Amino acid sequence: MLIVSVWALVDDTNMWVPAALMIPVGLIPAVRTGEGVQARWLLTPGQPDDGFSMAPSANWRDRLRTVVWLQGRLVLGLLTAGACVWLPIVSVELVRLSMGHRIDDIPLLKDAASHWAYALLAPLPLLALYGAVVGLGLLATAGARALLGPSAAERLSALEERTEQLLERNRIARELHDSIGHALTVAVVQAGAARAANSPEFTDRALTAIEETGRAALEDLERVLGVLREAERPVSARPTLADADRLLESARASGAKVDAEVTGALESLPGPVSREGYRILQEALTNVLRHAGAVPTRVRVEVADGALTLEVRNPLPDGRAAPGRGSGLRGIRERAALLGGRAHTGPDGAGDWEVRVELPPR
Repeated sequence: MLIVSVWALVDDTNMWVPAALMIPVGLIPAVRTGEGVQARWLLTPGQPDDGFSMAPSANWRDRLRTVVWLQGRLVLGLLTAGACVWLPIVSVELVRLSMGHRIDDIPLLKDAASHWAYALLAPLPLLALYGAVVGLGLLATAGARALLGPSAAERLSALEERTEQLLERNRIARELHDSIGHALTVAVVQAGAARAANSPEFTDRALTAIEETGRAALEDLERVLGVLREAERPVSARPTLADADRLLESARASGAKVDAEVTGALESLPGPVSREGYRILQEALTNVLRHAGAVPTRVRVEVADGALTLEVRNPLPDGRAAPGRGSGLRGIRERAALLGGRAHTGPDGAGDWEVRVELPPR
């Protein structure tokens, strides 16, 4: 717009020159970013959702939209400049005409006879100026939103980013539910067993198990809170199935008789499969302790061709099936579905509760 202003002072009869210059300028990808920033700060200051894109032109469609915006901005600028210059002049000349002066510069007033009533019309051009500025500003804002707004590709990218954020929040919620829920379940079961046993040795073992489980839960909590505090912080040190012994020992320390069978190389599992498998096993054991108590539990972990099969079985309390509506079982199914696998949770028909999860290699 500086070019336009300077050119108007030099030669206002050839305004096609700056209009032509705007075409190659608008084809530069970075110009769209600059125009978006100006529109945000000048047209919609203080509005969080202004509808302007800050990204450079990604394709020819965005470049052509930028060119059209620059041409429209040129026209709107000329109209605004003309209104700001000529309407105040008309107001002043009306006052002069009412005072008996002759007007030669304005065609509408050139042949008008002097009369005091023209002073009453002097505010009208100023009101028209206010309306023109407001109207042209609204028109410029609407044009900027249409031409500098996000393209379809940018909207899709923003939607994908929002989806990733929601998935990450959901994953963090599941992490906290599984980790903290397991720790609290172990602590409650151990405390109740220690009170019932009334044995100093058993109480010492129970307190040790509570301490270890609580420390692990605090580490998980600190890691998750660190991720929330620092958006760019990588998610690291998440437990995998290689750490499954910790879960098994924690369940055994709570009184459950866990019979575990592990076949295949756990280290060959892809990272996401191994990490989600750990959380699924943790939730399954937590449910055993929470709903069935210290009962014999069979755990089978099988790795074959990069695929994981995880199975946890335990007798149903009083032969009755739990309702299975909690967020823990739903989280197991969601984790399996997210990795393209499948999960079955429920009675197996033989009086046992079964959690069976199959996760593909990728």
